[in-house]
Amino acid sequence: MIRISEMVLLGHPDKFCDQVADAIVSECMSIDSDGYAQIEVSVWSDQVWLSGGICTRKPLSKTLKEIVIETGIAIGYIPDSHIDANRYQITDTVCHQIGDPTQWSRYVNDQGIVIGWAGYDKKTHFLPPEHFLAHIFRNALVNSCSSGILKNQGPDGKLIVRMREEGKSWLLEHILVTLQQQETLTFMDLCQRIALVVSETYERIQNNDSRWITPWRDINLLINPNGPLISGGSDGDNGQTGRKLVVDYYGPRIPIGGGALSGKHMGHIDRVAAYAARSAALAAVNSGAKECLVRLTYAPNLLDPLDITYEMIGSGVRCSPAFFNHQTMTDRFSGNLITRDLGRGNHFFDLSLPWNR
Repeated sequence: MIRISEMVLLGHPDKFCDQVADAIVSECMSIDSDGYAQIEVSVWSDQVWLSGGICTRKPLSKTLKEIVIETGIAIGYIPDSHIDANRYQITDTVCHQIGDPTQWSRYVNDQGIVIGWAGYDKKTHFLPPEHFLAHIFRNALVNSCSSGILKNQGPDGKLIVRMREEGKSWLLEHILVTLQQQETLTFMDLCQRIALVVSETYERIQNNDSRWITPWRDINLLINPNGPLISGGSDGDNGQTGRKLVVDYYGPRIPIGGGALSGKHMGHIDRVAAYAARSAALAAVNSGAKECLVRLTYAPNLLDPLDITYEMIGSGVRCSPAFFNHQTMTDRFSGNLITRDLGRGNHFFDLSLPWNR
């Protein structure tokens, strides 16, 4: 079977918006663990638009403008890059109420269809291997742009992997990488450095998991096939929260449900139920199932789901319906678990998160 997945780097404008949105949510949660937040972020060129609503019992310790700029700088939108976050013109229309947020955050205030999935094993972080591989390559490129041989390149970029799954053997066939560069580095130097980062990363993956059997020399690597990418970030494309749902979830061969994750407080049904469904799918796989998909359907103002559906290959445990009660889920994932890093798309890749354990 041919398997394909993709990933975007942290400086991609859509992912910038996701990270800003989750940084704002995180700030709300740090002030009030019951905080309500529904944040949308858009960006184009030097313009950032914030909309939505938040409610906390106390004022935030940072302004939303400060959060936007801090997030951009952390990503690499700095004066030496093509985009400097300090120069963003920010239009803030977020409604911020000081009061009791539980009137929104402790209720199911929207309908929702959510998906949780798990399969394979810990070596793939219980993700499809093609999506795991895309995550690993993305992280390697991000780290190299921060402190490796690609230092100061990026932060915008994309990648695609194409592999063939034949039983317990995985044949990696194609890798496509597009990375923003500085004009001070020649295009050929950039390509050589990217190739080195990707090849060394693949070698480490092979050493850790014998299922990846393709020799490096047999893999087709494409690097910036459209030529040098200089004007990256929001000067190269517009961005908006929630446009990289397949990246955030399980890759293109697993259904994703109907709602985005970033920009919503933990009690929002799209978010908390997606994490609970992932936890339930993992429980099934860790108890014997080869793969498990959990689908939940919710209606406004009803704490229990309208429908719970399990689709398994093999046999594993099924969580009781009470596991998916909104109050139970919200209590289970209490505390400030939402961070800016979640907006990178690590929701189901980071094994330290409670729903991935």
